[in-house]
Amino acid sequence: MNRGILTALGAITLAQASKIPIHYVASEEWKPELFFQTGGMPSSHSAGVSALTTYIGLERGVSTFDFALAFVFGIIVMYDAQGIRRQTGELTLRVNNLDELVHKVDQHEEVEFEQRPPKLKEMLGHKPEEVIGGALLGSLLSFCVFHLTNDK
Repeated sequence: MNRGILTALGAITLAQASKIPIHYVASEEWKPELFFQTGGMPSSHSAGVSALTTYIGLERGVSTFDFALAFVFGIIVMYDAQGIRRQTGELTLRVNNLDELVHKVDQHEEVEFEQRPPKLKEMLGHKPEEVIGGALLGSLLSFCVFHLTNDK
């Protein structure tokens, strides 16, 4: 398989796996399910696109069309991860708080409430530092993989 793809997938996996011990150090709470969730430190989106972009830059050069394409799409992915997806997560927090208010109103008998919907997932996007952390992780991993696997 393509070494750039393997490096990017490895960076995504490493970023997802590292969320568990990072969360444990920050909160003293062991949550292995973080491996399968979005959001948090570091951003696996950023790690993956940065690893691929770095690998292409090292393998083909930064003046190539391949690098330019990976770089521009990487910037879009990272912007989306910390911009639009983050705002969606913030909106979800407010909707879930509104749901708590509706539940409190439901405790009064004169107000009818059919069924309480499940809470929405609140951790969708990333803070800027999580995006930067993922980008650094991906680039570092890619740099190591490139230099360990190429005998140039």
